[in-house]
Amino acid sequence: MESFLKLLKIRRSVRAFQSKDIPKEQLQEIIDAARFAPTARNVQPWEFVVVTDKNKLTELAALGQNCRFMGQAAACVAVFSIDTHYFLEDGCAATCNILLAASALGIGSCWVAGDKKPYCQQVNALLNAPLGMKLISLIALGYPQDKNAFKIVEKRGLKELLHWEKF
Repeated sequence: MESFLKLLKIRRSVRAFQSKDIPKEQLQEIIDAARFAPTARNVQPWEFVVVTDKNKLTELAALGQNCRFMGQAAACVAVFSIDTHYFLEDGCAATCNILLAASALGIGSCWVAGDKKPYCQQVNALLNAPLGMKLISLIALGYPQDKNAFKIVEKRGLKELLHWEKF
């Protein structure tokens, strides 16, 4: 349990990657972790598209200002959901599992917003998503260039944000 709590504290967004492929088995392991995310009413509305093709990664990188670094990633996971009442919550929970699983494997990641962004339909078209699928997130994956990428970073103190019984 202690190692999991440490994992939560060292996970951070990585936007600079080494030019090194991620083994397919590790990508599958990351997606396997995603499918165990909490889901309202156990609907499990998610679908995952793993992109490793450099041309497609470059196309994804060109879609939005916050996506530019995606072209240097080894992979990108697009998290989609069918349009359920809790699609965004379920998809975000799966996204968090992807981020944590990647960190546990020594793979850097960065969550790029999806839902409600102007590029959603372009991503759906590029990845041949069925009509009605909601793009939840794009997650860049790769081995970090920074050797110190996995260290505890400063966050707001617990005393600043924890309230007991009332605000």
